[in-house]
Amino acid sequence: MKGGATMVMKKRWSWLVIAVLGLVLLSMFVPLAFLLGLHNGFHSVTHSGQRNSASSRSGAALKSPLIKEGLPKHVHGILRNPGPTLPKDFRRHSVKETENKTTGFAVPTQVLNPPPKKHSVGAGSSTEGTRTAQVIGQNEKTCELKFGSYCLWRRQHKEKMKDFIVKKMKDQLYVARAYYPSVAKLPKLEQFTQEIKQNIQEFERILSESSSDTDLPPQIDKKLQKMETTITKAKAAVVDCNNVDKKLRQLVDLTEDEANFHMKQSAFLYQLAVQTTPKSLHCLSMRLTVEYFKTSPDDADLSESLSNPDLHHYVMFSNNVLASSIVINSTVMHAKVSKKQVFHVLTDKQSFFSMKMWFFTNSYKDATVQVLNIEDLGLLEGHSSTHISMPQELRVSFVSTSKSRTEYISVFSHLHYSLPRIFPTLKKIVILDDDIVVQRDLSELWNVDMKEKVIGAVPFCMVKLGAIKSYLGKESYDADSCTWMSGLNVVDLVRWRERNVTRTFQGLVQRRLTETTTLGATMLTFQGLLFALDDKWVLSGLGHNYGITKEAINKAYVLHFNGNIKPWLELGIPNYKIHWRKYLNQGNCFLTDCNVNP
Repeated sequence: MKGGATMVMKKRWSWLVIAVLGLVLLSMFVPLAFLLGLHNGFHSVTHSGQRNSASSRSGAALKSPLIKEGLPKHVHGILRNPGPTLPKDFRRHSVKETENKTTGFAVPTQVLNPPPKKHSVGAGSSTEGTRTAQVIGQNEKTCELKFGSYCLWRRQHKEKMKDFIVKKMKDQLYVARAYYPSVAKLPKLEQFTQEIKQNIQEFERILSESSSDTDLPPQIDKKLQKMETTITKAKAAVVDCNNVDKKLRQLVDLTEDEANFHMKQSAFLYQLAVQTTPKSLHCLSMRLTVEYFKTSPDDADLSESLSNPDLHHYVMFSNNVLASSIVINSTVMHAKVSKKQVFHVLTDKQSFFSMKMWFFTNSYKDATVQVLNIEDLGLLEGHSSTHISMPQELRVSFVSTSKSRTEYISVFSHLHYSLPRIFPTLKKIVILDDDIVVQRDLSELWNVDMKEKVIGAVPFCMVKLGAIKSYLGKESYDADSCTWMSGLNVVDLVRWRERNVTRTFQGLVQRRLTETTTLGATMLTFQGLLFALDDKWVLSGLGHNYGITKEAINKAYVLHFNGNIKPWLELGIPNYKIHWRKYLNQGNCFLTDCNVNP
């Protein structure tokens, strides 16, 4: 009995041991089977090419003993077949709500969609190029709306990438810094963490000493390859993706802030360059002023010509000696009868003596040139400003889904409305801006029948009155009417006095339509009083538009450099500056001494 009982007890214990061992084995294999089955059960939304690339990268990294020792066996299986664990309908639910958190505007869905499979080179590259162009175009529109012609100038002067190796090193350093904190937290990867740290420190040292490819030490290619291998291993390691994501976002935010800072700085320096008098022109003005007080030239008696209404009188407001000289020279050079031309240059006290000296030492065929000091005419009474008010330019930027464009509108200043008082004996004048170049004889303007209108100008229909409604206040106007610009304007002073245009303008100014009162008041003052000249007379936009053709330039009677990029600036558009510079007096000693000549 004892022996039989013992045998039964042994059988029970053997079955119990087998059951325990079975449970142990199940507890080991079930989680592994569940993990692998769950991973392989989800559908992938990536391309096979990306998966193969990731598999080869992780496979290469797994050969490293550092990674092998620090990872469990089941993780090796996952890394050998790395596919994203995303549900099939992930894209349908997430794309529409995706938002660019860095910049704060919605990302177009076409940017997030993966590129099509490249069955043919033409279709794939064309589609991808279109999407890239849309993103770049959106950035350009935003830039042009904010900074105006600076973005046009930057686009034209964009340089090809230099120092490619230095930039590649910065990119690798960027990625290594993002992965380093997460890798450093992993157990049994101390040696690999030290390797990343050494590579980061070495790159930081090299970049602190080298700003261009020529400054880099020898064998830099090996260092690049070493860093690339280290980054590949770091990407293959199992790290906390949230930490890497946070680090990358921080670096992206810092980089974006730095890029925005440099853009604003560049835009500021651009504005400073286009609004500051060049050193050579400042030198010219100073030299002429000193020479005037040395020689004290006497004025010739020109009273008969200056007040004769039968002659062709041109009026110009300017404090730029060189610019006003180019306008007069180009006008006289194309005139059939220069003896009938009389130029009245109105300037401020600071530029008066240099202007007087320049036009005393330079002759323009048989034309007559008079220089007037605005401050001596008693026209600034009641004005808070004591300096000459030049024609004002307003930037208008249009942004649409298809394209963006920037226009500059130049209008009369307050002093233009004093012309009937300055020239009481004259009946008709032509007002010229100092940023134009004349290419034809302008004598035809005196034969134009203006049909009892006050002013003649080329309509600028690229900008309608409705587009500048913020400058027009609550006054009544036709929103579909074209605007117009100063530059070349025919003025009937007789009609001006009859219509009392000056009083109309002053009344609108006193109402203070907007902060920029002059623009709105000028457009409203001449409503119904404007005679439209033919488009052939003026071609505008040469101070900001890079897309004007040679044929259009050659056909135009007058070239108007309205915009920020004036032809006397170093930033001036080279293809247009040649039409301005050819009227310089290359042999003038003052221009040579001040380095004005090219």
